[in-house]
Amino acid sequence: MSRLSKEKINYLSKLLVNALYKNDQVDFLDETNEVRLAIVRAIEEEMKLYDQIDRKAREKIASQKKQIEEGSQEWEILYRKYYNEELSKLSKLTE
Repeated sequence: MSRLSKEKINYLSKLLVNALYKNDQVDFLDETNEVRLAIVRAIEEEMKLYDQIDRKAREKIASQKKQIEEGSQEWEILYRKYYNEELSKLSKLTE
């Protein structure tokens, strides 16, 4: 799973804050930097969730009776299946 670097997260947060700042329908109740930091935290928390899902999918593959080589077609199919299962569980929890 590809991770966003701290620099990319900061860059995205600045883009979002600038877009919100330019929107006449948005008023900031906090300082601009506080809003940006809240966006950074939200992105980081979201990435942690996806990392957990990734880890669980990989653990399920590793627990198979036969060893499945990462990168193989079988591994990719199982990864997508287990990843989507974990993602589905997460979305059911948030409903």
